[in-house]
Amino acid sequence: MRWRKVEGSGHVEDRRRLGGRGAAIGGAAGGLGIIGVLIALFFGGGGGGLDLNDLFNQVGGNTQAAPTGQDLEAGPDPQAELVEFMKFVMTDNQNVWDQIFRDAGSSYEFTTLVIFDDFTQSGCGGASAQVGPHYCSLDRTVYLDLDFFAILQNRMGAGGDFAQAYVISHEIGHHVQNLLGTMGQVQKLSRERPDLRNEASVRQELQADCFAGVWGSTVFAAGAVSDADLTEAFNAAEAVGDDRIQQQATGSVNPEAWTHGSSAQRLEWYKRGLNTGDPNQCDTFSG
Repeated sequence: MRWRKVEGSGHVEDRRRLGGRGAAIGGAAGGLGIIGVLIALFFGGGGGGLDLNDLFNQVGGNTQAAPTGQDLEAGPDPQAELVEFMKFVMTDNQNVWDQIFRDAGSSYEFTTLVIFDDFTQSGCGGASAQVGPHYCSLDRTVYLDLDFFAILQNRMGAGGDFAQAYVISHEIGHHVQNLLGTMGQVQKLSRERPDLRNEASVRQELQADCFAGVWGSTVFAAGAVSDADLTEAFNAAEAVGDDRIQQQATGSVNPEAWTHGSSAQRLEWYKRGLNTGDPNQCDTFSG
């Protein structure tokens, strides 16, 4: 993917252990299991979280450990280019949504991506690396431990910079849902109708995938991505399907416990946003 360096913060707040720039706090979340953590996040105001505890245990432990604060202080930041790429994705993505909101006669509120090591505080009670990338609706912020991308590539078979861009775009999609009031409506429905809780969550996640595709359509139209880049995003969408994760983590698939949608569903809705470039085509709640 062709991208440019962004001046300034790029809507990214760096809380990694970089000598005085904000130490990470505490350790990772305990073993609540895939469904437990997802439900806790969902009803705590989060969105898009992916619990990796069981997956780590089943596929052979964590990937290579992140550099410690001492390592980072002693030399160049090994993740510097990735941080710059995150700034580009955050800025370009949100500029697109800002224009979409303007065209609709509304205003867009920019969100921030917090990158951290292991654990950090958030408006939803804390952000853990084990939960994966997620959006907290209470403080309207995206949280990500950058080591997730190594897991995505090495353990889930979905590498490449446009796969990384898909992950961030999906979380920004949750922010758009929050601004539109969709996330609040889903949470209200889930409280009133617990029997529809998982279905509502799946529809919300698939819409965020579609919104991610809307941004993807703009960079594809601009010639910034190739067909190979798109394949990276397709692989990522499939890799984080509930059926794929359940199969890897437990060796079986239970559709009744899905909260994000199957690999096929996630790919379908991402492609719909990509092919149409129209957020109005992302209505996953009808029918």
